[in-house]
Amino acid sequence: MLEKYFNFKAHRTNMKTEIVAGVSTFLTMAYILALNPIILADGGFDYGGVFTATVLATALACFIAAFYAKTWPIGLAPGMGINAFIAYGVCLGMNYTPAEALGAVLVAGIVFLIISLTPIRAWLINSIPKSMKLGIGAGIGLFLGVIGFEIMGITADHPVTLVTLGDLSNPLLLLGAGAFISMIWMEAKGIKGNIIIGILVFSAIAWVFGLGKFYGVVSAPPTMTHLFAFDLGAALSASMVTVVFTLFFIDFFDTAGTLTSVANVAGKMKGNKIEDIDKAMLSDSVGTVAGSLLGTTTVTSYVESGAGVKAGGRTGMTSLVIGVLFLLCLGFAPLATSLPKEIDGAALVYVAILFVRNITDIEWKDISESAPAILAMITMPLTYSISNGIALAFIAYA
Repeated sequence: MLEKYFNFKAHRTNMKTEIVAGVSTFLTMAYILALNPIILADGGFDYGGVFTATVLATALACFIAAFYAKTWPIGLAPGMGINAFIAYGVCLGMNYTPAEALGAVLVAGIVFLIISLTPIRAWLINSIPKSMKLGIGAGIGLFLGVIGFEIMGITADHPVTLVTLGDLSNPLLLLGAGAFISMIWMEAKGIKGNIIIGILVFSAIAWVFGLGKFYGVVSAPPTMTHLFAFDLGAALSASMVTVVFTLFFIDFFDTAGTLTSVANVAGKMKGNKIEDIDKAMLSDSVGTVAGSLLGTTTVTSYVESGAGVKAGGRTGMTSLVIGVLFLLCLGFAPLATSLPKEIDGAALVYVAILFVRNITDIEWKDISESAPAILAMITMPLTYSISNGIALAFIAYA
């Protein structure tokens, strides 16, 4: 039945290939299960509640993509970078509560959903210069890198220079550094799931030597603390306009960029148009709305979907497999809680590199294109604000 529904024959694929593709993508993006709750917990969210919400939001978004955008082999989950913006920018920086932040995510998701149903979608995608998109993405990467360094303990506060080198004698920091190096090595060797493998192996070393606490592997899923816990009052206020716009901007253009790259690999480019991109973007926007109701931040399409596409994935069956695998992780909250933050921080630094390396496509020979992109990159980590970087980059570009 599934073979007929996804029309494997027309897409030159089969059930085995689609399952392998789904597993490949799952392994490359499973790190979100550990990192999303840790990052949002820093902003005042409940760790267990976010873990459960992350699993359910990811699975639901993947199922929507599988059965609605059934020609897209993509994985969707709460986005890295956006969760950091919510935790460190909105909650800690602007003193909003998690409920108020989730209200902003919901509003941005609804705006995205409405625009995904109109021709405005294509106009917006084409109106933002490519260099700006790349510069903003790289700026988010540098912002994640700064946060990762702080979590690992590589950097510390300083009263004069603002930041200085941390305590490099901390054994957990050294294990984190080892995890980071292992992730780089595994990617160079083409090993799938390098992030989650690096996290688990070096966390196990920490547990064996008594450097970290191991709370177990399986338990009942944590209570969904933030289920329907959004506050629309603050989200609809004038002071939240910048936050809502930033959330919408990041999700919209990150999704557009991810789908474009996946389309290139999957052969979905028809001239200058991408086949069925409207269905993929609608699935993404519905996922964001659902995620905010469940209690997590903006759901977006993952560039790691390319791993599944390279493995032969060509239909929504790949997304279905990803969603099922995430659901199976629902009872592993104790394992995720046991992961030392220094090792999770190393994974965040690794993810930062994935964001930053796209700067090679910026039009460096044209200073009017490259200067605003660089300004976005510099501003975000140094002002600890993604929205500041976007605002200054737009002003500079104009």
